[in-house]
Amino acid sequence: MDETGIRDFVRKRYAGIARQGGSCCSSAASCCGGVTPESAGRKIGYSEEELRSVPEGSNLGLGCGNPTALASLRKGETVMDLGSGAGFDCFLAAREVGPAGRVIGVDMTPEMLEKARENARAGGYGNVEFRLGEIEHLPAADASVDAVLSNCVINLSPTKEAVFAEAYRVLKPGGRVMISDIVLAGDLPEAVASSLAAYAGCIAGAVRKDEYLRLMEKAGFRDVRIVGENRFDAGEPGMEKYAEAVRSVSVFGTKP
Repeated sequence: MDETGIRDFVRKRYAGIARQGGSCCSSAASCCGGVTPESAGRKIGYSEEELRSVPEGSNLGLGCGNPTALASLRKGETVMDLGSGAGFDCFLAAREVGPAGRVIGVDMTPEMLEKARENARAGGYGNVEFRLGEIEHLPAADASVDAVLSNCVINLSPTKEAVFAEAYRVLKPGGRVMISDIVLAGDLPEAVASSLAAYAGCIAGAVRKDEYLRLMEKAGFRDVRIVGENRFDAGEPGMEKYAEAVRSVSVFGTKP
């Protein structure tokens, strides 16, 4: 699979999700195997209050964790969400940083950006903005944000080292990253590893856990550690047999 083909396939897949209001697997199952976005959200750690507090349609059931809950965001901070989708985690982060803070969502899919901006207008989120861009080339200045979040997105990038380098670049010294993502605990069959559908479904693009941490450290992050880990239920038809090889993790790191 070449990088351009992967990005084009993923972009088209998620554009379709934005238009239909469904998930990465179907309109009735989320990336993490929930029946609805709400049930998927409960399964991966969002509270009922969090699920109710965001604009309708911002939770598409695409995550594999709750990075905002683990990031210890503070009032007045600037936060960037990589692969922000319809804005769910951005809106939760906005509550934490308050009116004096700022949240920037970045997504490469115009349809997702349109949906996120509509949600922001509907919810009156004056401290949230959404920018078009690839997470390997972030539309932000050096040392401009206090915290970087991402939820089940970096696994979709064919050049993860570039993503971590960019996250490091935009963070201020002392800034932190909190990522919920998919990693591998075992090998996938070649038919799955080379499948574009499995790639867009958050499986085929995942790397081994130790490799994921190594790439973060190579980018310059320190105190890199896993703060949560669970078995991942892909929700993709036929993927159940490979569930033991796939994990959802929450990973923390800091920029010195």
